[in-house]
Amino acid sequence: MHNAALTRLAAVDARFRGWRYFKFDVDPADLHVALPLFLERGFIGLNLTVPHKVAAFGLVSDVDDEARPVGAVNTLVASNGRWRGFNTDGYGMESGILQDLSFGLKGRTVVLLGAGGAARGAAVQCLQSGVIRLLIVNRTAANRDALVAELAPLVRQGQTCEGLDPARLGSTLEPGALVINATSLGLRPDDGAPIDLARLPRPAAVYDMIYNPPQTALLRDAARLGIPCAHGLSMLVHQGAKALSLWTGARPSDLAPAMASGARAALGL
Repeated sequence: MHNAALTRLAAVDARFRGWRYFKFDVDPADLHVALPLFLERGFIGLNLTVPHKVAAFGLVSDVDDEARPVGAVNTLVASNGRWRGFNTDGYGMESGILQDLSFGLKGRTVVLLGAGGAARGAAVQCLQSGVIRLLIVNRTAANRDALVAELAPLVRQGQTCEGLDPARLGSTLEPGALVINATSLGLRPDDGAPIDLARLPRPAAVYDMIYNPPQTALLRDAARLGIPCAHGLSMLVHQGAKALSLWTGARPSDLAPAMASGARAALGL
């Protein structure tokens, strides 16, 4: 996906004709050694996946202000002999939801399923973008309560953030919410949906951060109920476009079409 966009860039700007995006498998125990080595070898940027996002947060000396509340970085930019950390996942999610569902976050009620790292990043983006009510839904009370407590400093006047057991959601929710799945339920073919949409006041839309497979039980339920829904490929594309823009200076909106085509081709979609 990144190389597809770099090929497009190179066609119009000679500066990028030698640029390439590579994949490296780095053992978590070796990350502290690998990051300085990439700098020494002249890499201008890195993307990081789980479990490196949280580990790298503690290893880089300069973290972007918007990434600090997430506690994780997925993008590094070489600057003055050191790495600067960013997190583009939240941007990718919000841009993907807007693209696929024509649904903005500001002034909305969001039901966020999950309380792990992906949920934390999504929750931070929701609060920073001005949702009025954020419901963290997770069966494990300790996990959801801990996340709500960590998010408390980000809650501004006019916003609320609360944790709920899935069994209680239907009785406290009004119609028109956006449901976002940030759990791993749906990655396996036999996974059920993380929540029963039929028991909720009708949501306005459903966004599943999972993109492979492109149809999860949650999305099938939403389609059956006639609720607008989308999978997370657009999030993948837009977070990648934002990262590539940090390295190249190109606008994310100019990079996203080529990256989307590359991602769909790679996944056979």
